[in-house]
Amino acid sequence: MITEDAILLRIMPENLVVVESPTKARTLSRFLGTEYKIEASMGHVRDLPKAKLGVEIERSFEPQYVIPRAKRKVVEHLRDVARKASRVILATDPDREGEAIAWHIQQLVAGMKNAELSLPAGKAGIKNEKKKKKENSKFNRIVFHEITKEAVEKALREPRKLDLRLIDAQVARRVLDRLVGYKLSPLLWKKVKSGLSAGRVQSVAVRLIVEREREIEAFKPQEYWSVKALLRSQKEAELGPSDAKIKNQKEKEFEASLVKIGDKKAEIKNKREALAILADLEKASYAVSNCEEKEVKKYPYPPFTTSTMTQTAANSYGFTAKKTMKLAQDLYEEGLITYHRTDSVNLAPVALATARKYIKEVYGADFLPPSARVYKTKSKLAQEAHEAIRPTKVGMTNDKLQMSNDHKKLYDLVWKRFVASQMAEAIYDQVLLDINATNSQLQTADYLFKASGSVIKFPGWLTIYGRKKGEVADPDEKQIPALAVGTPLDLLKLSPDQHFTEPPPRYTEASLIKLLEEKGIGRPSTYAPIISTIQERNYVELEQRKFRPTPLGAAVNDFLVKNFPGIVDVSFTAKMEDQLDDIANGEKQWVPIIAEFYNPFSKELEKTFEESDRVKIFPELTSEKCPEGHPLVIRYGRFGKFLACEKFPEHKFTKGFEDKTDSVCPESGDPVVIKRTRKGRPFYGCGGYPKCKWMSWRLPKKVSETSSSPN
Repeated sequence: MITEDAILLRIMPENLVVVESPTKARTLSRFLGTEYKIEASMGHVRDLPKAKLGVEIERSFEPQYVIPRAKRKVVEHLRDVARKASRVILATDPDREGEAIAWHIQQLVAGMKNAELSLPAGKAGIKNEKKKKKENSKFNRIVFHEITKEAVEKALREPRKLDLRLIDAQVARRVLDRLVGYKLSPLLWKKVKSGLSAGRVQSVAVRLIVEREREIEAFKPQEYWSVKALLRSQKEAELGPSDAKIKNQKEKEFEASLVKIGDKKAEIKNKREALAILADLEKASYAVSNCEEKEVKKYPYPPFTTSTMTQTAANSYGFTAKKTMKLAQDLYEEGLITYHRTDSVNLAPVALATARKYIKEVYGADFLPPSARVYKTKSKLAQEAHEAIRPTKVGMTNDKLQMSNDHKKLYDLVWKRFVASQMAEAIYDQVLLDINATNSQLQTADYLFKASGSVIKFPGWLTIYGRKKGEVADPDEKQIPALAVGTPLDLLKLSPDQHFTEPPPRYTEASLIKLLEEKGIGRPSTYAPIISTIQERNYVELEQRKFRPTPLGAAVNDFLVKNFPGIVDVSFTAKMEDQLDDIANGEKQWVPIIAEFYNPFSKELEKTFEESDRVKIFPELTSEKCPEGHPLVIRYGRFGKFLACEKFPEHKFTKGFEDKTDSVCPESGDPVVIKRTRKGRPFYGCGGYPKCKWMSWRLPKKVSETSSSPN
């Protein structure tokens, strides 16, 4: 008698392909034939439990994985379809996390009974794998860095078994982070505030932000002055007063900056010194003392890595790292760009060839360098087997995309960066002028001014960004004329400006990601979660798109730095990332590394529980008062700041908090304030609401301030 299962086996495709998301599955289905059935695991199918540590410390840190309740039906379905397939192809993402997801899928569908689905797997899963060699032989792992027909077919021709080194590295990261988070958090509840949590890498990011804020607070500005001279060749002044000639004279005017007084660097400390120098310069004669003309080449930037992509998206469009990575994930799963979690600037030979062909056909042979540009990553940890982020089809421009405007914006950045990286260098004509201000009546030594300017001679890769031949390099500059040595100049105007030295800037998302990468903290897959987590925990906040620590964040940081200096040490965290890479490369075993960390950590933890004092958090006072006359303080809730009575919990008065900015509403002229959506996302609104309902995601420019002068 033929059973129902036997009938199903005859009509079911022989090959089951498992990916993480329905979008990725849909994209694969466009070019895989009917002999393939594609299923989505909907992300991770197994994880450490939320309600407990989930790590058997006494059993070599064995993780106790469980299947989340929401994933049980998914797992059961995968087991069912896998049982009926002759071959199971694990096609999860090409990184450690993707390798671990594939391993979990294989563990759960390789013959385990329904009753065992919620039991810890850990090493038991590995033993089970050894016992089920025959069953597991039908599992294959394929890896591709772009979802295209060619890449997937190539991967199908080159299947492999799971890489246990990559899995070990991901398990080690998960166990390490769980030990730190679940062991430190109860301590923070007891010593700082209930409900807090700590993370290994996130705590270091908070420390960097706190230390930068204290640098800013300790900074003492120093006054200094600069002097610029507006000059013109005396020959230009002799042309006559016609309108055309006046326009020509204006074009020949240029600005030079005072750089030396005698043989010393020009350092003007105050208004008195500035006035004395101005009096001298008004009487001086000006002439060109040196003119240098040269060609300057500017080479294109490498194609994007995760870090540079998130930085550029933040600087260009104000995208958060989380948003950028979500958009990139969508573009990758639609088959439009290569894998977006990478620290490599490597490009595949076929990508180089198609880019060069496209550049020659669209822009011409002059825009093509003699050979393909090969970039070397600055990071010693980059995996060169991976590729940089690039479009999968160079002919697909963003105007052809059927996606949202934000998807198009990010795709356009990726496309331009990739194509530009393979184009000829830009060439500038640069002029450097030295100008002496001399006179026998001067009270001090001679003065030296410098002026420089560059004009695009050949735009090269800058063509991609709309630059053209003959344009000045900097839109704010004027073209500098090449003048012969000895050419006398007319002084048209002197512009003295008062300045003050500025503290180091607060970190933006872009600059923080750049710093984390430079210091070897985190990896491409962790930058966005780090930044999201420290904001969600109210340890830092964005103030005009720059990070500022909250009193809570500063208090937690100080407690951790005092009691666990190793945990929040930048070099220690970077070293731990190196060790995780060593595990992935098969150079080290993960259990000894975790033990080396945990043994001293557990002793510090026990000592701190017993000996440390409770931390007092001092909320920020404001000038406002509650109805009963008590000062209001700034507190933090689920959706950010709010004002509350200083006497809380005796007095429960609260009100909304609005951060004022230095900008004004473009419609009403009232101050612009920072508000928040119901989900806590900041946006900008008019302080005159509801009279004026202007709002925007982007902060308007500040009202221009006139520069100080000694007049």
